[in-house]
Amino acid sequence: MSEFAPICIYLVISPLVSLIPLDVPFPFASNSLTYPEKLAAYECGSDPSSDGRSHFDIQFYPVPILFIIPDPEVTFSFPWAVPPNKIDLF
Repeated sequence: MSEFAPICIYLVISPLVSLIPLDVPFPFASNSLTYPEKLAAYECGSDPSSDGRSHFDIQFYPVPILFIIPDPEVTFSFPWAVPPNKIDLF
């Protein structure tokens, strides 16, 4: 069971590393109720000219997919790529 300890530590620390930066800005953010302009759809002042749910050409989808797919694979393959006796706490 001790050989799985680094993987368990990795699974506990990785969500914390990703969730803490999401929570840190909230105490420092200004109150949006003070500025009603911030609740408007477009802060730049121009009104939308068409519907935002218009048809999007399918030829642009493969490019983002090629960038998104390898990221989780690399992240989750790290604990299995490194021998457990080589992983330290730091």
